[in-house]
Amino acid sequence: MTDVIVIGGGAAGWSAALAAVQAGSSVLLFEKLADSGGSSALSGGCLALAGTDLQAAQGVQDSPDLLFKDLCGVGQHVNDAGLVRTYCDVQLVAYDWLKAAGVSFSPVIETASGQSVPRVHTVDPADMVRALKAAAVNGGKVDYRPGTTIDALLTNGDGLVIGVRTDNGENVNASKGVIIASGGFAKNPQMLDHYAPQYAEAVFVAGAGSQGDGLRMATTLGADLRDMDYVKGTFGKHPTDETNDHSLQAVYKGAIAVNQDGQRFVNESISYKLLGDAVMAQPWHTGYQIMDQGIFDTGDDRVRILDFGRRLEEGLFYVGETLEELATQIEIEPEVLVATVQRYNGYVDASHDPEFGRKHLVHQHGMLRKIETPPFYAYPSTAVVFGTYCGLRIDSQARVLRADGTAISGLYAAGEVTGGFHGAAYMTGSALGKAVVFGRIAGIEAAAA
Repeated sequence: MTDVIVIGGGAAGWSAALAAVQAGSSVLLFEKLADSGGSSALSGGCLALAGTDLQAAQGVQDSPDLLFKDLCGVGQHVNDAGLVRTYCDVQLVAYDWLKAAGVSFSPVIETASGQSVPRVHTVDPADMVRALKAAAVNGGKVDYRPGTTIDALLTNGDGLVIGVRTDNGENVNASKGVIIASGGFAKNPQMLDHYAPQYAEAVFVAGAGSQGDGLRMATTLGADLRDMDYVKGTFGKHPTDETNDHSLQAVYKGAIAVNQDGQRFVNESISYKLLGDAVMAQPWHTGYQIMDQGIFDTGDDRVRILDFGRRLEEGLFYVGETLEELATQIEIEPEVLVATVQRYNGYVDASHDPEFGRKHLVHQHGMLRKIETPPFYAYPSTAVVFGTYCGLRIDSQARVLRADGTAISGLYAAGEVTGGFHGAAYMTGSALGKAVVFGRIAGIEAAAA
């Protein structure tokens, strides 16, 4: 018998474990794989935080209210405002809590998806999970069991979740509650085919344990689901390179996206999840991010999604001294690409894009840049599904809810297994941020049960 059981050893799971231990509870954490980390450790290491000391040091004015407005706007107001409000109200506390646990943050990224001001705080994601794990285990009240799959949730006659059953048939009880932090279902072909058939041809990069186990177990008990219609991929993944798992977001530095016909097909400043939808509708599900030397020079080698230099060294960019030369390399009619770029440059001069309405580099931030200084660059780009960003319906206390809004007693959830927070699209840093914030909340609430 333990106080709290946590299913999953990613950022959400170890945040929950640490918070529960700090609240005085004993914790048993099950990890399906041999090592902790999950999809969290494979992520870009971005957290969306507002009002931090790092922002102040860089002269960035931000607030929880502006963060709330941006999150709801990016989510097209179909996300759960209560969850978003909770996140915004406690994210600064979670930021300080992470630093106290030994997590190190790099300077704030200038431009990122869905943000009106710079607010992406970067970490080494694998190091962050390791720091959370170390802080939790060092408390002496965590029993960590890797390589163990959970098959079912156990309930008593009143429907209270009282424990779990492991894949070897062992029943383990928890006196205070069970926290599901098992990740999404990006590695479950059947679930993907059911919920996201439009991404059948996309690239998938996620933790091997992302099989949807948590969704299956909780829905068996009547749990409701949220945002299942909004599974989306991230624009910017090189379609043939297997060594770079992460996407490249040159569009947020001023590049334009064109298809194989040499035409723009989207407002490049919108969420890269919506850009993912747009590129999947193009011929061969592929486009090109087109930029000049001035835009290329704004890359940031500290950040995976903006590391232009490394991608160039690895031969992933096409480069031409003229747009015509570049077009020939990527098999687009030269006069078409030249006309597309010239037309776009005219829109920048006129501060009006009549084709797609682009006004900023990203969301409501950044002045547009012309593409005019040689050499010119093209980065082949498709969509990559890093996570499913939908799942169990929870409330602001991380309790799992039924369709009628009542809580399943003794059951909590956090991280990618949950839905309702992102809504129809995605802000950079909100997934890892959500994992930490609601993982911490789940641990606190379960410990207090």
